[in-house]
Amino acid sequence: MSYTSLHLYLRPEINVPVLGASGEVVREIPLPEIFRFPVRKDIIKRVYLSEFTAKLQPKGRDPMAGKRTSARSYGVGLGLARVPRIRGTGRGALVNMTRGGRLAHPPRVEKRIHEEVNRKERIIGIVSALSATAIPEMVRDRGHRFSAKALPVVIADEVVQSISKTKEAKELLNAIGIYEDVARVRERTRNRAGKGKMRGRRLKKPVGPLFVLESREAPLALSIQNLPGVEVVEPLILSVIHLAPGGVPGRLAVFQESTLHMLHERLKVAVP
Repeated sequence: MSYTSLHLYLRPEINVPVLGASGEVVREIPLPEIFRFPVRKDIIKRVYLSEFTAKLQPKGRDPMAGKRTSARSYGVGLGLARVPRIRGTGRGALVNMTRGGRLAHPPRVEKRIHEEVNRKERIIGIVSALSATAIPEMVRDRGHRFSAKALPVVIADEVVQSISKTKEAKELLNAIGIYEDVARVRERTRNRAGKGKMRGRRLKKPVGPLFVLESREAPLALSIQNLPGVEVVEPLILSVIHLAPGGVPGRLAVFQESTLHMLHERLKVAVP
C-alpha cells in the first residue's frame, strides 16, 4: 500500500462523545480522519525501532581492555600451545581464546545503532498508531481493561482545568470507565528477576492509560501524574513510543477535546 493511496482505505466516519467530569456526554464530535486510517503494524514497528534506537547511547571498549598483562608466549619446543602465558602460573592471557582475555569483537562506537526512517513513513506510523487507539478490539488485545462505551475517550477542555486533586482524578477515571486499567497496573507491578534490581530498575510495571493534554502543567495532568501506569504527553511531541510501547499498537488513550484539532493540524500531511 503506497503513501498516497492510504486515504482510499479510511474507515467510515463516526462520532465520538465528549465526556464531562461525571462521565456524562456533553456533546458529540466527528472523529478526525487521522483516527480512521488503516493500521499498518509493519510501519508502526519500524518507526518504533527508529525512535527507540535514537535514544541509545553509543558504547565502546577501552582499547587496552584485556591487554594490561605481562603475559608472554613461552615459545616453541615445550609441547605447549604458543598462547601468551602469565609467568609463574602458566595461565593463558591476552588473547581472545583464553579465560579473562580480551574480547574478539567488542562493541564499537562507530557502529550505527539508529535505524532511520523517512519523514512520511514516520508520519504514517504515528497516524496508524493513533488509529489503533480507536479500535476497541486492538486495545483489549494489548491487555488494557476498560468499560468505556466508545474509543478513543475524549474529555472536555473544562474538565482538564477543573480537576486539581488526585481524589477527583480517580473519580473522573471511574466515571469515564478506565480506572480499572490503573488498578490492573497496580496489581501486576512486581519485582524484577535478576541483577536489574540493583541497577535502578527494581520494578516491572505494565503500561497504563495515556493522557494527551494541551499542557503537562494543567491541573488534571498534575493530579494524575502519580497514578500507577498513567502517562501524560502533549500533542506536539506525541510519538509511536507513547502510542505503541514495544511496537504493539492499541494503547488505551484519553484525549483532551482541543488536542484532536492540534494533532490533525500537525499530521494533516498524511491526509491527502
